[in-house]
Amino acid sequence: MANLEAYREYQRIEDLEEDSPPGEEDLLLHVPEGLKDSWHHIKNLDNFFTRIYHFHQKNGFACMMLSEFFELVQFLFVVTFTTFLVNCVEYDVLFANRAVNHTGPGHNPLDRSKVTIPDALLPSQQCTERIQGNSWIIFLLIMAAVFWLYRLVKVFCNVLSYWEIRQFYIKALKIRMDELCNFTWQEVQDRLISLQREQQMCIHKKELTELDIYHRILRFKNYMVAMINKSLLPVQLQLPLLGNVVFLTQGLKYNFELILFWGPGSLFQNKWNLHPKYKRSGNRLELAQQLSRVILLMGVANLLLCPFILVWQVLYAFFSYTEIIRREPGSLGARRWSLYGRLYLRHFNELNHELHGRLGRGYKPTSKYMNSFMSPLLTVLAKNIAFFSGSVLAVLIALTVYDEDVLTVQHILTAITVLGVVITITRSFIPDEHMVWCPEQLLQCMLAHIHYMPDHWRGNANKSETRDEVAQLFQYKAVFILEELLSPIVTPFILIFLLRNKSLEIIDFFRNFTVEVVGVGDICSFAQMDIRRHGNPTWMSEGQTEASVYQQAENGKTELSLMHFTIKNPHWQPPLESSVFISHLKEKVQHDAQGGPSTQLLLSEAPLCTSLQSNESGTGPDNLLASVLAHPVLTASGLQGRDHRFIPPSTAASAAASVLASLSTSQLVHGSHRGRLHRHQTSSVHPESTMYRSDRTIFDSMSTSDSRLRSNTLHSEFASAEMSLHAIYMHELHQQTSHPQRSSGHLPQNQMPMTELHSNTAFPAHVCCTTSLATPVQLGGWQEEEEEDEGEQEINSGSTPKQATGRSH
Repeated sequence: MANLEAYREYQRIEDLEEDSPPGEEDLLLHVPEGLKDSWHHIKNLDNFFTRIYHFHQKNGFACMMLSEFFELVQFLFVVTFTTFLVNCVEYDVLFANRAVNHTGPGHNPLDRSKVTIPDALLPSQQCTERIQGNSWIIFLLIMAAVFWLYRLVKVFCNVLSYWEIRQFYIKALKIRMDELCNFTWQEVQDRLISLQREQQMCIHKKELTELDIYHRILRFKNYMVAMINKSLLPVQLQLPLLGNVVFLTQGLKYNFELILFWGPGSLFQNKWNLHPKYKRSGNRLELAQQLSRVILLMGVANLLLCPFILVWQVLYAFFSYTEIIRREPGSLGARRWSLYGRLYLRHFNELNHELHGRLGRGYKPTSKYMNSFMSPLLTVLAKNIAFFSGSVLAVLIALTVYDEDVLTVQHILTAITVLGVVITITRSFIPDEHMVWCPEQLLQCMLAHIHYMPDHWRGNANKSETRDEVAQLFQYKAVFILEELLSPIVTPFILIFLLRNKSLEIIDFFRNFTVEVVGVGDICSFAQMDIRRHGNPTWMSEGQTEASVYQQAENGKTELSLMHFTIKNPHWQPPLESSVFISHLKEKVQHDAQGGPSTQLLLSEAPLCTSLQSNESGTGPDNLLASVLAHPVLTASGLQGRDHRFIPPSTAASAAASVLASLSTSQLVHGSHRGRLHRHQTSSVHPESTMYRSDRTIFDSMSTSDSRLRSNTLHSEFASAEMSLHAIYMHELHQQTSHPQRSSGHLPQNQMPMTELHSNTAFPAHVCCTTSLATPVQLGGWQEEEEEDEGEQEINSGSTPKQATGRSH
């Protein structure tokens, strides 16, 4: 009976082609004339919404198809050019190991010593014979041709599907292709929700919510984020001499997804339904053995394909990075967010452009933190190696300038190139002489953007162990390239020897953390951001959560994800439990703000902001965040006010609470063409909270399009700053709850008012963030109920600067 009841919890219609929920199979729908296209009652909404999102982010049909075309051309070029280099070049002639006879007709006898390009190339007939005589080359070419034809068919299918999406944008969403770049994703999403009311794309429910769309697009991604959060996937390896190493590459991630989500023998029977047998606990051991066999077969397949994949990886890396390394040798020393870091730092229900924008803002402070760790021994060695290499290079360059015939000396160009690379590499180990050691402040700046940080990092920012753990999230590009090259070799062993041992845990995870949502299907329960089910008492969920330790998300992932989604989607109406948590957090912010520093003082009287008031390149959100980060450092430094009274020390939590409380009481009246009023809750906590209320005439004086773009940009910036403030505030409260000995506690409620600081006071050298005061604008936060027009709606945008490879807003 227990198994039968468990099965009934997940019972749904057995039709695999149409994901209609139970009880709505006979629902009658009215479809307006003019919209009777293929967008009514869409069978696979996951693919449909995902394509709509990708179409927007990749800048439309033309850019997408051009990228697909050049991917085919690139693959064809790599295979053809490699075959040509192996079989059609006479390297003995090219390297002058064999003399070339130039005594034939038409040749100048004086040019006998010169070797031309045609001399080093074999005739086409001889080249063809060499290719045909090598069965190994023929086999590889056949494999490459089959793969290329598969890619060609896939590109053709993409052309048809994305042409349909193009028509959907034009006819249904009323967005022309020349205007697509002016629309943020939130605006496109808003139109999708409005369109659902007119024509039932999804028949499960009459109205779609923002969370429904996110669940459809990020169904499998949320599972991956949850499994990384619960340390379920074997990506952390203990290696001799190297210790704890994180290894997660594109190939390994692809195999994980193939095994779990959409490959043969995967746990999902289609894009939106977990197979019913995985929802019953009675046969968990049998299912674990079955999954173990699937993983073993996948590992063996990877082992057999390893030589081919490895050859392709090496060739592609060579053609992709050689020119970049020659032009910028220091590029290998640049850092990037690792694939593991992107999953570890990702919120539940966070789209790609939102994640890229957030990590992009955190790139600079994280780079500064990592660069602050320099080995004195390596610095001494690097300086001396750079000196000797530079001396030799200077002599060679001087001789070349004096007489260019020096370049004809054998290997002289090689020596100049190698010396230049050595100098570039050694300089990366020499620290900036003006750099000040401030790891804790840099770590706090980093936290403001990445939002997640293990508890043991706090207070240990100066230790190499913390630096090594940050390096797992923020790796060298050279390490990234090396891992991708090793991936074909390492991946089979991880699958066979590590992932197979996790089979039972994986089966239990999907059974325990899969829920059915009407109109969406089976999703990861963590993606619901349910405080009651997955909250952590040390992250302000005490008394609101019933979760056991096994059910709790680690590092406050549930709470921070809920706040992020609420801020990015202000029209979303959270469930009751989530609303209670948000209300409790708002009350806590208002309470702590009463004992915090004045917001006017944070923005206007802090020495850093005062010294940069004339710099118009800064923005209001930058000032908000930097003031919160800098204020505890200022107060701890013992600076005196103008009346010679010391400013009482305050924490980052109290400073963040003051700014957040001020934001929650401010009002933003839009002067755009939509004529909407965003009504915000009012409070009397801070009468100075109207600090961003001037210059409404900016919007009135701009054109309709410019006003909308400027408004969306400001909304996005303020939403990001507001989330950063919440991350700082919630981490501080978490530290006070779980590690009270590490926190300095809250300030007294009736503390003395802060006095003005001298405008010419120098800012402490160890403060790591720089900001400037920009034109004030309004921001409304925390709105839960808003007046909506029947037509278009303006919502907060999650936009970030547009990248070369795709859309970011």
